Amino acid sequence: MRTDDLINLLAKDARVSVRFGHIFLIALAIGVVISAGLLLSTLGIRKNMIEAIETPRVMFKLGFTLLLAITSTRLAFLIGKPGVSLRSAAQTLLLPLSALLIAIAAELFVVPQAAWGNSLEGRFSSFCLVFVPMLSIAPLAAILYAVRQGAPENPGKAGAAAGLAASGIAAAIYAWHCPDDSPLFLATWYSIAILVVTAAGFLLGRRVLRW
Repeated sequence: MRTDDLINLLAKDARVSVRFGHIFLIALAIGVVISAGLLLSTLGIRKNMIEAIETPRVMFKLGFTLLLAITSTRLAFLIGKPGVSLRSAAQTLLLPLSALLIAIAAELFVVPQAAWGNSLEGRFSSFCLVFVPMLSIAPLAAILYAVRQGAPENPGKAGAAAGLAASGIAAAIYAWHCPDDSPLFLATWYSIAILVVTAAGFLLGRRVLRW
């Protein structure tokens, strides 16, 4: 291959990469705005959030869901770029998982054993199972559209990453309404909702992200 041909090929790849990045960010922003708007127009933000946000549980819930949203969205972005190593992005998912496990241990240490069941069950588990997937719809559609403009090597895995990112975003948004603050609740009902959306993303990815 001649030097000029190599330069042209690299320039073309750079333009495609920049274009994919722009599409991903725009689609992501649209998905997040729609999801946040849906929460505000239906459930709204928690009424006592100004006071509640100062408590360790609520601060952890907001921080944990935001960290999950960021790390999973980074993975979804990278998975749409062929030949890019996903190892570091996948490893960063251990950060929110580790934080949750530490919070659970602290919860079990502080809360009397008799109250563990109530902390896990919460008061609005059904709302969580409904609204996290519902708030995931727009981000999932946006991320799938963006990833489709890239070149994911494995459509199923790319779809699952999109589902994980969308549900992480939805969880971060829903957390501003959710009155259940226990890490045990997060580990149970949020996780179930996130797994459902991730599985849906996997199935959708196999269909819509196929080359």
